[in-house]
Amino acid sequence: MRVTTPHQLHPVTPAENDHPVPITHLPPDAPPEAVADLVGAHGAVIVDDVAPLELMDRVAAELAPYMEATPNGPDAFSGTLTRRTGALVARSAAARELVQHPLALATTRLVLGHATNFQLHLTQVIAIGGGEVAQPIHRDQWAFDFFPFPRGYDVQCNTIWAQTDFTEENGATRVVLGSNTADDTLTFGPGDTEPATMRRGSVLFYSGSVYHGGGANQTERTRIGINITYNVAWLRQEENQYLSVPRQVAETLPTELLRLMGYERGAYALGYIDDLRDPIEAVRSGVGGVGFWAGDGRTDGAVDSA
Repeated sequence: MRVTTPHQLHPVTPAENDHPVPITHLPPDAPPEAVADLVGAHGAVIVDDVAPLELMDRVAAELAPYMEATPNGPDAFSGTLTRRTGALVARSAAARELVQHPLALATTRLVLGHATNFQLHLTQVIAIGGGEVAQPIHRDQWAFDFFPFPRGYDVQCNTIWAQTDFTEENGATRVVLGSNTADDTLTFGPGDTEPATMRRGSVLFYSGSVYHGGGANQTERTRIGINITYNVAWLRQEENQYLSVPRQVAETLPTELLRLMGYERGAYALGYIDDLRDPIEAVRSGVGGVGFWAGDGRTDGAVDSA
């Protein structure tokens, strides 16, 4: 997401951040209810050691050639010493396991439970190179044209999986805890943030409404995180999954993953094709129903609020 602020921002330091406390860490067997509660209360939480290191090894190996071919960012927000590699569903079978991780989907179902269903919003490896400066503090939901969503109405549930250890020195993501219910278009400084330090295989959950940013990498080694985010299905995806994943690849994927990617009606009447057909029919003939919202064939990738 490239941020260009439409108006002047006003510095502020909320009272709750006068004495920052570390981001809460939960054990790998934490229930999704506990994770979702902390995302709602603080805007972010870390669950330690969720992904097996063997899985992280496979993700790294499968994505290595694509990361090597990715250029550095073109501006200060993207990071001129940072590489952002996307299309992970198309490029890595192992990354699909992170996209569909049960804890990620169950937590998202709770955080975004006020909406009819949700979808995959973004897949991206963020590799912050040595010497990179801190990213401006921002809200991910500003991608939606800076629309002022109602306070407390989240439209994104996000994850960053640690492919390398995250330390304060190597650019761990920094979060303004509690800012998910603060006013919009605020400015925060380094003293307002807490680093999401975590071991490889751990995951940071955070809302689209919490202020955060990549930290400065003061080391010589690259900090790598895998950013996988989800949004309510009535909003456009940041990463166009239909074009990022070629048709010939999409046809090989499980129906549950296709629906999560957006081959599914959004809310009541969004996204059907031609004569009110379920969009899953575009790649999986005979699976979907007909109508605005039949509710047929849905899985954890596109879930009721019930």
